[in-house]
Amino acid sequence: MGPAFLFSRDPLAPRRVDPEFADEARAVRMAGATVALIDHEALLSGDTAAAVARVPREAGSAWYRGWMLPGDRYAALATALAERGRTLLTSPERYRTAHELPGWYEVFAPLTPASAWLPTAPGRMPEESRLARLAARLGGAGPAVVKDWVKSRKHEWDEACYVPDLADTGRLTAVATRFIELQDDFLTGGVVLRRFERYRPVGEARVWWLDGEPVHIGPHPDSPALRPAPDLTEVGPAVRELGCRFITTDLALREDGRWRVVEVGDGQVSGLPRDADARPLFTALTAAATR
Repeated sequence: MGPAFLFSRDPLAPRRVDPEFADEARAVRMAGATVALIDHEALLSGDTAAAVARVPREAGSAWYRGWMLPGDRYAALATALAERGRTLLTSPERYRTAHELPGWYEVFAPLTPASAWLPTAPGRMPEESRLARLAARLGGAGPAVVKDWVKSRKHEWDEACYVPDLADTGRLTAVATRFIELQDDFLTGGVVLRRFERYRPVGEARVWWLDGEPVHIGPHPDSPALRPAPDLTEVGPAVRELGCRFITTDLALREDGRWRVVEVGDGQVSGLPRDADARPLFTALTAAATR
């Protein structure tokens, strides 16, 4: 059988693709691939059988295309699909490599802000002394941002993201504590500190890579009107070294004129701007599924 794309279903209309991905599903059908539906809420709740109930029992490969999944839920999805004859083209191990900062950081370290992390369970606040030791790994002073292994709270910048000076461990603890509170059960992995860098106001570029080559370059969904043209000379070799088939890199232009990787993600759960032409990307993914 041909490749399938597994989209999150519409919670209000279970037989339809989630409206957020409707244009992409049309692009998939135009490329000649099959669309099947995943119940995202059932998958998150642990009811994996219900989550894949609408996926036909047919042998073949598949790309997932939907909302972000924790690594363990993606692994459960892969197992359930295998029992129905479908093999995800991104393995659970490769998903975590691209999706979680500790998986990709070493390869991209020369191209991305210096980072250090502390495994932390949801709802558990690290002691100030532990955060101080974490900050010391970044020199113990200067500005930084707080995030987890996947997401930041940049829309609560002063409250739960930005630390003006890591030497102020009281402020660092307050920001990290508020971040953990807001993330609640969605905290992934733990607390990450990333050195704050200043970028030119040209917007971020999101580059989609397939088998080590850029197949789509566009704006970040948070700033769709800004369309910078990044230099990929240094980024391409790092992408190929990482060894993941389908990933994204978000690039920003630092004040000194260097393009920096501010985030890496698994392409299956990275967002496209609403007005993006999805056809070339999904045509390329359909062709790659047969290789």
